[in-house]
Amino acid sequence: MRPQRHLKRLHLQSPHASMLANFYARALGMTCHEVNGTWFCRHEGREVLVSEGQAGQLHYALFAIQNSAQWEEFTRATQDLPKANLAAYAELPHTAIGFMDPDQNRMVFVLESDLEEPHPSSSLTAKTASLPAAVSQHFALRTQQVDNMKRFYTEDLGFTLSDVVQDDSGQLKACFVRGNEMHHTLALFGAPVTCFDHQSFETPSWDELKNWADHMGRLRIEIVWGVGRHGPGNDVFFMVRDPDGNLAEISSEIEICTDSRPVGQWKHEERTLNLWGKAIMRS
Repeated sequence: MRPQRHLKRLHLQSPHASMLANFYARALGMTCHEVNGTWFCRHEGREVLVSEGQAGQLHYALFAIQNSAQWEEFTRATQDLPKANLAAYAELPHTAIGFMDPDQNRMVFVLESDLEEPHPSSSLTAKTASLPAAVSQHFALRTQQVDNMKRFYTEDLGFTLSDVVQDDSGQLKACFVRGNEMHHTLALFGAPVTCFDHQSFETPSWDELKNWADHMGRLRIEIVWGVGRHGPGNDVFFMVRDPDGNLAEISSEIEICTDSRPVGQWKHEERTLNLWGKAIMRS
């Protein structure tokens, strides 16, 4: 079995970092505070960091590997890959290692026990009433070199390919890769631009999904896509947009995969991304 890795955190760039952080605090029910120019938005199971930079780009994505044996296996398998410089990110453990993908997105990995537990802060910018559970599940990138990105994540970093989306000529248009039993930890969409696409938070059931939608409604945050059901992953979902235009998704009922699951094949069409209707197509 390949080392299990779980998405723990996204560190987003924004030209309006405090505004973006406040959105995630309100919309996702997180507490939020600022330290040396970085905004930390956290709640149990979900974490978003924001600091200054270009809209629609990542500073890094952070994955945790569960135990020492799997960590040793992962570091051994990736020992010959060039390492990314993590010196600018003081919040990362010194044991963290990072890699740059072909689009220069920084992917960081750490042994779970090396992650510090968040400490309460006295400088919270927002705190909402109790909401249903929603844990960091996956994120997606748009890329102009989807084949190279697929190779990097599956062959170099050891993610497992779950599904591919191809056009009538057989050209790869999108793929979904997993780092654990959930159908995808990362989705890659072929597109005419290179940027961050969305992040997704998993909630346990339909009832919780409905409660999240009601929460967005009370805040007058428009649902821009959904409720729908994805083909790859079979999860029900809806999406909103943050102030920088990034999509944020609430998802439920995602497929749980076994090691022997064959790679799924999908057509490049709207119905693949939403079995119930309209879809946001990236290409």
